[in-house]
Amino acid sequence: MTHGILQVEEITMDFGGVRAVNHVSFHVKAGEVVALIGPNGAGKSTVLNMISGVLTPTSGAISFANQALAQVQGCDYAPLGITRTFQNLQTFDDMTVLENVMVGFHSKTRAGLVSCGLKFGAARKEEKYMHDRAKELLEFVGIHALENQLAGSLSYGKLRLMEIARALAAEPKLLLLDEPAAGLNHSETAEMTKMFEHIRAQGTAILLVEHDMDMVMNVAERIVVLDQGEKIAEGTPHEVQENPKVIAAYLGQEEEAEEAQVMAGGV
Repeated sequence: MTHGILQVEEITMDFGGVRAVNHVSFHVKAGEVVALIGPNGAGKSTVLNMISGVLTPTSGAISFANQALAQVQGCDYAPLGITRTFQNLQTFDDMTVLENVMVGFHSKTRAGLVSCGLKFGAARKEEKYMHDRAKELLEFVGIHALENQLAGSLSYGKLRLMEIARALAAEPKLLLLDEPAAGLNHSETAEMTKMFEHIRAQGTAILLVEHDMDMVMNVAERIVVLDQGEKIAEGTPHEVQENPKVIAAYLGQEEEAEEAQVMAGGV
């Protein structure tokens, strides 16, 4: 068995009597970009939620850097080296863009409550570092000009970029991204694809859940395909494109959509 920085082994997730994920296994190597794709309802976000500790698998095991994640609390994921973004935005709308990114440094700070309250030297030094580094991250994702705007005033696509900057603040070894291209136009998606290449070049692994197939094919080194909670394929972008099971899964989804349109038109 090939081992990576992230190892997912036979994970299953049941919600009552419904099995959302059924014995899924795969791995992610250090510095590798792996995409998790599949039709709507395939179980992609559920898998990501199990890896990030939002959900506890019904069965199976997940390990990161040879450490089992079953006993790791959610607050310890960032210090361990795992950060993520969410399909539904998690932002502080009444804080500035810069302040939102600075929140991402919480796992890296050492100054205590008293030190921060009295503005001791160590606290001031930490705050300056967070401020300067947050500005660098905003420049990295391309929205540094918006740093003083309230997050609540940003477009959906710009908030996506802000979330990625915040996730990078913890200097993760593994970045989990749930539909990061949602809300972005074509040029913004192309810029994000280039950004992921730079992140990978810095040694950070990425596990990407995404519906934009152009992005997936351009950035992913390997692709894991889910359908109805089961892994039906894994391989390079070319291998996945040519896989009959993948073609059938996506064609089936398109046929259902076409049938729904016909039915709607006939009502």
